[in-house]
Parts: sequence; C-alpha cells; structure tokens
Amino acid sequence: MEIVAQNIDEKFSFSPKLKKQVFIIGIVGIILSIIGILVMNFGGHHGHEAGHVAEHAMAEHHGSADWVKRLFANLWINNLFFTGLSIIGVFFFAVQYVANAGWSVILLRVISSFGRFLPIAGVLMLVVFFFASHDLFHWTHDYLYDEAHPEYDPIIAGKAPFLNTPFYLTRMIAFFTVWSIFAFVLRKNALSEDANGGTKYYRRLVRISVGFLIFFGVSSSISAWDWIMSIDTHWFSTMFGWYVFASWFVSGLAGITLLVVLLKDWGYLKPVTENHLHDLGKFVFAFSIFWTYIWFSQFLLIYYANIPEETVYFWERLKSDYYSKFIFVNLFLNFFFPFLGLMTRDAKRKITFLKIVCVVVLIGHWLDFYLMVTPGTLKELGGLGFLEIGLPMVYLSAFAYVVLSGLSKVALIPKNHPMLEESLYHHT
Repeated sequence: MEIVAQNIDEKFSFSPKLKKQVFIIGIVGIILSIIGILVMNFGGHHGHEAGHVAEHAMAEHHGSADWVKRLFANLWINNLFFTGLSIIGVFFFAVQYVANAGWSVILLRVISSFGRFLPIAGVLMLVVFFFASHDLFHWTHDYLYDEAHPEYDPIIAGKAPFLNTPFYLTRMIAFFTVWSIFAFVLRKNALSEDANGGTKYYRRLVRISVGFLIFFGVSSSISAWDWIMSIDTHWFSTMFGWYVFASWFVSGLAGITLLVVLLKDWGYLKPVTENHLHDLGKFVFAFSIFWTYIWFSQFLLIYYANIPEETVYFWERLKSDYYSKFIFVNLFLNFFFPFLGLMTRDAKRKITFLKIVCVVVLIGHWLDFYLMVTPGTLKELGGLGFLEIGLPMVYLSAFAYVVLSGLSKVALIPKNHPMLEESLYHHT
C-alpha cells in the first residue's frame, strides 16, 4: 500500500516543450487555413463545384463569397465538434458519480478537464453565429416570413415561434451558461472532496450530477435541433437529438481515452493499468456500435416512411456526386474500423491499438459533423482541402492548451475519493 500511495501523488507538468508542440500544431493549422483560403480565391473551384457555381449564385440572395461561406461552415463544424468533446467530459464525469462507479476514480481529473473549454466554445459559437447566420441558416432571412414577398415560405413561417433569432440566441446562451456553471461547480466540489475527505462532498456531487444529467438530457437534443437540424429547415427527424449525442459521446470517449494513453506515455497515471484501459476501450467499442445503430435506425425510418420532408436529407447526400462517397467513408471510420480494431480483449488493453483507433474515431466523427453541416450550407460547393485540415488543427491546439493547463493546476489523482481503493485494485 505504501508503493501505491507514492504512485498516486502525481502532478502533471505542462512543460515548455509540450506547450511548444501544442503551439506548433496551431501555427501549422493557421498556415494551412490561409493556404486553403488563398487556393479558393485564386486557384479556382474543385472539379465537382464548377458546374454548380452559377446555380448556387442564383439561389443565394444574401450570400457572401464562396470562400467566406466555406470558412463559416468549417468554423461551425469545429465549434460543434469541440463543444461536443467539452460537454461529454462533464457528462461522463457526472455519470461516474450517479452510477457510483469506482473503477474510474483515478481517471476523473482527466475526464473533468475537458469541460474547461466549454465557456470558450460558447463564445466562439455566438461569434460565428453573429457573423455567419445568414450564410449558415436559411431561416434567418426575414423575407421568408413576409407573406407579400415572392419567396415567402409557409413551412418556415410556421416554425417562427420557436425558430427566431432572439429565442434561438437565448437558448444558446442559456445552454452554454448552465453547462459551464455545472462544469465549474462539479469541478470545485471534486477538488473540495479531495482537500477535505469524507463523504459529504461525494453525496453533494451525486445530487449535482443528477441535476446536470436531467438538464443535459433535454438541452442536448434541443441544441442538436437548433445548431444542426435547422440548417435544413424543412427537414426533421425525431431521432436527430440522439444521433448528435451518440456522435458527441463517441468523440468524447475517444478523446478521453487518447489523453489517458498519452499521459501514460509521458510517464503519468502510473496506477492506471490495462484493466482501466480495457474499460475505456469497451466504452469506445460499444458506443461506436450504438452510433451505428442510431445512424441506421434514422436512415431506415426515413427510408421506410418515404416522406419528402424527411428523405431530402439523405437524398442530397446519397445522390450527390461529391458527398455520396463520404457516407461510406463515414461508416467505415466510425463503425467498421473501431468494431474490428477493438473487437478482441487484447486490443482494448494495448496503448498502440487504442491510440490508432481513437485517432481514427475522432477524425471519423469530425467527418460525421462535416456531413451534417456542409451539404445544407454549401450545397455542391463543399470541399475537403487545406482549410478543412488546418482549421481543426487550430481548434485542437486551443482545446489541448486549455485542457492540459487545467490538468497542470491540480493533482492528477483524487487521493481522498471514497472509492479510490476500488479504482487502484480494479480488475477485469
């Protein structure tokens, strides 16, 4: 027990060398993004775009230049993706307390650190919406609600009590504010628990976590309707809230697992054993299957009903010369690869396997959000180029800096958690 006590007294050092590496990722991302914008301005359109430029220009009344729209769409995609990583850190942390889970105690600091990015994600979301709302969301155009205007849309006008900019922004601000407050309060009480010991703070954390999970259960679905489904304003799916949550959850689990194995590589988290890695691997494996189940269920229900208002979502993706191939890439990266890669017990316990699978899953679910957003915002003018590589690197750099800075300010392992011993001797 003495050896274990020494092992749990760990503090992460965000070294200048590691900070430099994080900054390099961001700088490279900025350079690639600038190159991507220059290519779009001076290098012409991709082959699949050329035939649609005139048609697209006629369809847009309040549009910006094509490269600006594509920049806005990419900013929105990355906001959504990294918001998901952040909020899932809070969600998964709360789940551990509500479930009275003991196995994950020595991972709690890593899990909760993801939530530190939430306020930044909220600000970014608001700023992008402020500048890009007309380019991203067709329903924001006032003429759609004017019965005297030739482009009056009775379906969109019928959604005006819910889908209007003031109410939309109120919901967005409320969600990010409440999520951030919950993340802060959970983290503060967890640190107080570690400082004071006993079960008082543990019981309080359970109650707070229950409140958060109830609020998140409602707000996560509404945010999915607001931030993604309303892009295709005529389209709707009763399963879409679950679909976005599933994509967020798998991404968050992959991000948490990847950070844990990286910390192991850097010489931290010594008490974390193959048994803990095995459980993390099982989560990534299981919820990759869950995401696929939701994906197929949504597709099957819409295919079976064959209602035009619903089928348009898959029609504009599967019938597209450009997007159709990415549907199958999406399924391969997010289902077949993690399913086959983590199928065996040994694979879930090996750092190398977990690294590869988690990186692929993160890329795959970024592509998933790309497919949710781009066809509705850019039509056939979407592309995958330097901008789509560089901008996620910028966001990743900022996200990594915030998370690692937070980790460096606290003990890596909560020494006074009442279930610490169960976690230290966890075996599967």
